[in-house]
Amino acid sequence: MNVLSVTSEVFPLIKTGGLADVTGALPKVLLARGYRTRTLVPGYSPVLAQLDQPKTIHFFPDLFGAPASLLEVTAAGLDLYVLDAPSLYDRPGGPYAGEDGIDHPDNWKRFAVLSYVASAIAGGLLPDWRPDLVHTHDWQTALTTVYMRYSDNARHIPSVLTIHNLAFQGQYSADHLDLIGLPPEAFSIDCLEYYGDISYLKGGIRTASAVTTVSPTYAREIVSPELGMGMQGALLSRLDAFSGIVNGIDMEVWDPSNDPFLPANYDVRQIRRRGVNREILMQAFHLDSRPGPVFAAVTRLTWQKGGDMLADVAEEIASLGGKLIVLGKGSKDIETQLLMAAGRHPGRIGVRIGYDEHTAHLIHGGADIIIQPSRFEPCGLTQLYALRYGAVPVVSRTGGLSETIIDANDAAMSARVATGFQFHPATSDNLRLAIHRAFHAYRDPKKWARLQNQGMKANFSWERSAEQYADLYGRLIQSNRASGRVA
Repeated sequence: MNVLSVTSEVFPLIKTGGLADVTGALPKVLLARGYRTRTLVPGYSPVLAQLDQPKTIHFFPDLFGAPASLLEVTAAGLDLYVLDAPSLYDRPGGPYAGEDGIDHPDNWKRFAVLSYVASAIAGGLLPDWRPDLVHTHDWQTALTTVYMRYSDNARHIPSVLTIHNLAFQGQYSADHLDLIGLPPEAFSIDCLEYYGDISYLKGGIRTASAVTTVSPTYAREIVSPELGMGMQGALLSRLDAFSGIVNGIDMEVWDPSNDPFLPANYDVRQIRRRGVNREILMQAFHLDSRPGPVFAAVTRLTWQKGGDMLADVAEEIASLGGKLIVLGKGSKDIETQLLMAAGRHPGRIGVRIGYDEHTAHLIHGGADIIIQPSRFEPCGLTQLYALRYGAVPVVSRTGGLSETIIDANDAAMSARVATGFQFHPATSDNLRLAIHRAFHAYRDPKKWARLQNQGMKANFSWERSAEQYADLYGRLIQSNRASGRVA
């Protein structure tokens, strides 16, 4: 079966977060289950720079006002379609925002174009390849199935929309409807209309054959008014086609026994070798070698991710005899608070604004504790990487974090199943309590080693999740064929 995956980022070519890790890993594990995926991604400058002799397979002389080319190439083990549209994607900054951190003002157009091309591929644009199913991800590509609804050639192709973070919805003025080439009837309650505007994500929710999100707990949370972000009504209308499938991690990319980013590889039987990584990590962040647990956060420094709570507790970690390492970027206020805390505690707090894969792997391989204090978290991958590498997670009890971390309470420790520390509700004071619990456990070497080893035994590979996606794909394709709705 052929699958077209449509995404705004894919690891290792372009990444801002977990979305890229998922879209980079899922095609590989689905191949063994009979689904061959081709991934459509924008031709950002960093993406094009990594391609080796791509082939132009279609030229658009006027794609929403500018020429563009569709490229075909294999890179990093992925079969790719790359939309080379320089007027939309060849610019400084990241996939969604400029170097100043402000969203590109034409994002409404940049991702509508990507979705339009995906719909065209589904409808038979390419003479030698057509998908049996289309899989879209988040608001940036959710418009694909709206275009498919109004295409005679594509409307019968089954589709899946995966919501990785409901907080981002692609909401724009209804005046854009004509500019993105959709008919007036698309501005309706059962399609794009959203409080007088249009929402790309709502359009995808209403038109995809099935909707998934990245953990069963998050699926339950986002149909409630508290965490539904105003979209709970649209989701409730699709309950019969809505489910949660927890993310996995790429066990080859995140492999502590064979990690090219780490100077000392180790496995569950060699956890003492983490000390080598720890010393290199301390040097990289200019921290001293005094004893005490090393806390770390690899995260976007935003309100959702609890970056402000992290800033609140930073100096307390140092005063208790621990160290704190932060790798991330986001709110300028949170960045400033953390940098100021580092300035007041040299040798104890190290902050690096930004993200790079090498440092992220080193942190997971050398830190003792990974903090993830999200106010809401669809799934979370950082805590899974932490478990894999023998770092102990401290997490808020929400979304996928609550499903993947077993709190180190007395019963769980006695049963030898605990893997980390949970706190709830997500407040600075509750985070402080969880940090104190972690300090207390760290002072007991046997208890700490038990937590580390139990976490490293946990299996969060893509195998089980891939089975669920393969089952969903199969049911949709079979239903489509049984009904005779093959385009």
